[in-house]
Amino acid sequence: MQEYASASVQDGFAASISTFSAILDWLGQDQNAMTHAEIEDRLDLDGRALLRQMYQDRLDVCAERERRLNEVVDAGGARRGTAEPGRERALVTVFGGVMVARIAYRARDLPDLHPADAVLNLPVETHSHGLRRLAAIEATRGSYTDAATAIARTTGVTIGKRQLEALTARAATDIAGFYATRTVAACPDTTVLAMTYDGKGVVMRPDALRPGTAKARASRKLTGRLSRGEKRCRKRMAEVAAVYDLTPVPRTAADIMPDQRDQTRPAPSAHAKWLTASVTDDAATVIAAGFAEATRRDPDHHRPWIALVDGNTHQIERIHAEARDHHVTVPILIDFVHVVEYLWKAAWCFHAEGDRTAETWVRGHARQILHGRAGIVAAAIRRKATYHGLDPGQRKAADTAAAYLLAKKPYLDYPTALAAGWPIATGVIEGACRYLVKDRMDITGARWGLDGAESVLRLRALIANGDLDEYWEYHLKQEHQRIHTTRYLDGLTPTR
Repeated sequence: MQEYASASVQDGFAASISTFSAILDWLGQDQNAMTHAEIEDRLDLDGRALLRQMYQDRLDVCAERERRLNEVVDAGGARRGTAEPGRERALVTVFGGVMVARIAYRARDLPDLHPADAVLNLPVETHSHGLRRLAAIEATRGSYTDAATAIARTTGVTIGKRQLEALTARAATDIAGFYATRTVAACPDTTVLAMTYDGKGVVMRPDALRPGTAKARASRKLTGRLSRGEKRCRKRMAEVAAVYDLTPVPRTAADIMPDQRDQTRPAPSAHAKWLTASVTDDAATVIAAGFAEATRRDPDHHRPWIALVDGNTHQIERIHAEARDHHVTVPILIDFVHVVEYLWKAAWCFHAEGDRTAETWVRGHARQILHGRAGIVAAAIRRKATYHGLDPGQRKAADTAAAYLLAKKPYLDYPTALAAGWPIATGVIEGACRYLVKDRMDITGARWGLDGAESVLRLRALIANGDLDEYWEYHLKQEHQRIHTTRYLDGLTPTR
């Protein structure tokens, strides 16, 4: 190694060369008594030590080459005329801990400035950006305990749970800004732009519940258990939005409810999915974010826009409001599977549990709804309940289904949707709720604080969108602007 290195490199990286030579000496010894696994473990440990030493040597070389400036001026115009070389700070990297030496520029009663920190874009905290990124990835995969274990196994660096939570929160700082400024490639006007919204409960600490939920929790009748009809009141709703493109696939009611399974036609498939989720923002804010993403994709409204929901009235109202604000027509469709569930509940008013004729009854009415006859189906259900002389308790599910069909009739225009090739189910958002929220946030025993839950949800959505690499470049630039550039006059950071 030494014969290929210049004299200056040998001087600056003498410790690295020595460490590397020691590894080579060890490898050259007779290792017949060691298994391949033992050699692998030793190289992993020694290799990590070599990389840490190389990192340290590089920082030391940078410190030696740092040129002293006559003065440094902060953002307020105050000058730092005294320079103190060799000021050190710790930095924990993916290779281990190192020390960063640089010149500190001082003035009485003013905080010190370190221009070299701006050149290196050092973070405020001790842990490096590399560890921050690794923390963001691992903390979104599993529990914080598992994340700390994974990081220690990969890097040899031990991070406490609170430190890991702070790194994860810091990593998510610029996600909203990133998506607000991101450009999206244009799609053909023939593709459909679909939006879909839903919510999923997250178990929260008592101090992180919404006021109404916290009040209901505090008003429990018993302290040791729930009374009949009471809810646990320990969850806060995470609002989820998905925006995606799809190529229309025209279908008919027979394709949705065929006589035989092999007669179904493939549904339109989603591509270029974009997800977002928030436990701090309400449904109105998340729906507005969905419309903002749709606008980025189709700013001139050349493409058809549609929205799919599960029937939540507030969501429907907010979609109408956003559509008015954006001056765009957005047909709203209620998930057909959700509608069929109402039919099944009504079916048990007229059929015994497990009666196969109930399936025939449900399929017949479902086909009628697909043909746009929801009002007729609602009337038929009520007539049947009256014909059989059911009392109010016995016919409750039937009346509920009929009322639902009549109330949601404007959003059950399945004939138009099928003819246009649109989806009529909310599988995309159902899957997103399960993946983004349930799979991570609903780990057994987990109770979330507001900031931690929000950071993890936003990072999981970012990673699911495939935007982590692009976002990280943006995030590091924003960090440099916040921490370093804004500290100097006119935003100018002195260079070496």
